[in-house]
Amino acid sequence: MIWKILTVILAVSVAVLIAVLVKIRAQLRDINEQLDFLCEKDTNMLLLTDTNMADIGRLKERINRFLEQWHRQREAAAKKEQMISDTYTNLSHDIRTPLTSLDGYFQLLRDETDKSAQEHYIDIIQERITSLKDMLEELFMFTKLKNDSFKLELSNCCVSRLLKQTVFSYYEEWKKQGIEPSLDICEDTIFITANVQALRRVFQNVIKNALVHGQKSICIQMKQQDSCNCRASDDERTSKNRIVHILISNDVKNPDDIDVDKVFERFYKADEARSISSSGLGLSIAKELVERMGGSIEARLEGKRFVVEILFECE
Repeated sequence: MIWKILTVILAVSVAVLIAVLVKIRAQLRDINEQLDFLCEKDTNMLLLTDTNMADIGRLKERINRFLEQWHRQREAAAKKEQMISDTYTNLSHDIRTPLTSLDGYFQLLRDETDKSAQEHYIDIIQERITSLKDMLEELFMFTKLKNDSFKLELSNCCVSRLLKQTVFSYYEEWKKQGIEPSLDICEDTIFITANVQALRRVFQNVIKNALVHGQKSICIQMKQQDSCNCRASDDERTSKNRIVHILISNDVKNPDDIDVDKVFERFYKADEARSISSSGLGLSIAKELVERMGGSIEARLEGKRFVVEILFECE
């Protein structure tokens, strides 16, 4: 009698085990089929399972976490690819304008016999070539910044000296446009942690934006002030950090046409009619470079003045 009971129990156990194994095998086969489908199709679907036995549920969760991460990376890569494609498309359109202009002035130069007129056309051609060079340099920098492997090497640099050098490098441009910028740069030697070339590019882009889109009145200021270290612990928060403020401002003809929330976006141009010498990338590049160096940059309108303020923590 006992043997019969044991035989029945054993038979039932074997049957249950076989049923479980069949269920697990069917579930694994279904997971494989779902994975094959997900590999072949462009979809954000996740795995589904009918059972959690034999750690199938944990396997599903881990695979789904991997799939979610892969979906995010794929979407980010697609967005970056589209952004770079849009950049090339937009900049190609901007480059065609000075190229077409160049062709026309070369034709005029070839047919012109008056020396003063020839010199005038040569000046215009040189200006267009400079604009093209600036556009291509900004495109090169923008592409570098979108490369995840691109890193800025930071070191201790004198921001006060670099700002003065950059301002004076525009002397010929100030003179040509009849501009006498108002300078209020403190005489103190101020050091920050930054990349010299990147910081120079930031100053150049902001100053150029003022030259291209502003009126005659341009003001460049630099000052220091104490600021509480909000990132410090409560015990250390009483200490003060020195913050350097660089402000570059200019008068604008139509303040209502400027959206300060968009000025750092790619290709934003408040005045499309005057975009022949601008790629629309200058302030966008300046913002990304400043933030990569641990600083901050913002824009605002003060009446009819457009102000760009750059902040760095001093050494």
